[in-house]
Amino acid sequence: MKIGPYQLRNNLVVAPMAGVTDRPFRQLCKRMGAGMAVSEMVTSNSLLYGSAKTLRRANHDGEVEPIAVQIAGAVPEMLAEAARFNVDQGAQIIDINMGCPAKKVCNVMAGSALLQDEALVARILEAVVGAVSVPVTLKIRTGWNKDNRNALNVARIAELSGIQSLAIHGRTRACGYSGDAEYDTIAAVKAHIAIPVLANGDITTPEKAKYVLDYTGADGVMIGRAAMGRPWIFREIAHYLQTGSHLPPPEVAEIHRVLIGHLHDLYAFYGEYTGLRMARKHISWYTKGLTGSASFRHAMNQLPTVAEQLAAVEDFFAELGTHSIHLTYHSDGQAEGHSEELAAA
Repeated sequence: MKIGPYQLRNNLVVAPMAGVTDRPFRQLCKRMGAGMAVSEMVTSNSLLYGSAKTLRRANHDGEVEPIAVQIAGAVPEMLAEAARFNVDQGAQIIDINMGCPAKKVCNVMAGSALLQDEALVARILEAVVGAVSVPVTLKIRTGWNKDNRNALNVARIAELSGIQSLAIHGRTRACGYSGDAEYDTIAAVKAHIAIPVLANGDITTPEKAKYVLDYTGADGVMIGRAAMGRPWIFREIAHYLQTGSHLPPPEVAEIHRVLIGHLHDLYAFYGEYTGLRMARKHISWYTKGLTGSASFRHAMNQLPTVAEQLAAVEDFFAELGTHSIHLTYHSDGQAEGHSEELAAA
């Protein structure tokens, strides 16, 4: 799959997720097989450019190319300025958020709320494309609600505006994340535009990725929630698409190793105070489904220092080391661990 001048290693892309797709997570997913990872959204409000959060989100030191940054807002001129700012900070692809269903985003007419105003969509896309020399991409939903699915109209506007790829989440804004993603709209869009299309929504297993690619004709898939605590999903899908066979699930020792590396990256990136707090949700995601994880997560979330957090993780995996763990992933992507106690040597 190609976006502008960038030839991706494959057609698997990490979805932008607020509070999740920071630099440590993006780098990890790329190491685990993702062809591209899009940053969590950066505000178009120039007053926030100097904030620590915004500067962190614009930090791409050591990141594998291409560096894709998502911007959000509702004013064409401000989004154009945000695009220029992020390109100056190293962004090689600018992605525009018209898919976020969060109320705090939609209440200021940003995110998926923009789908209600196709004329404004066109002005925003033209302003951003005209402001930067790098490829500009777009993420949308299928529409505002089930009675107003206008992804095809928006896709045509995007193509005419110079957008170079389009990601579509198979739900409307009104759906949020409830129910099942529908792929008919994505298929219709792919059939009517020439730019690359990424299908997004409920892609939790290698089989589901292949099904969605076959059903929609999309050029690639974008994976979000299924990668949380499971970054190896990208290598699993890549292997399945290439061979039709499954890689074995990761052994507990690898989960332990990946998690510890991820934690140290978080501490280094955020500092110990914020890193400790950011790490809690990742630890919960990595350990979900493993023996004794519920009580471990509850206790771990109370720990006040990095040293105690790391020690708790080490103790948890040391205890798991006395068991033979077999991970099973269900169709929704959730892991279930089956353990057998090993005989003492």
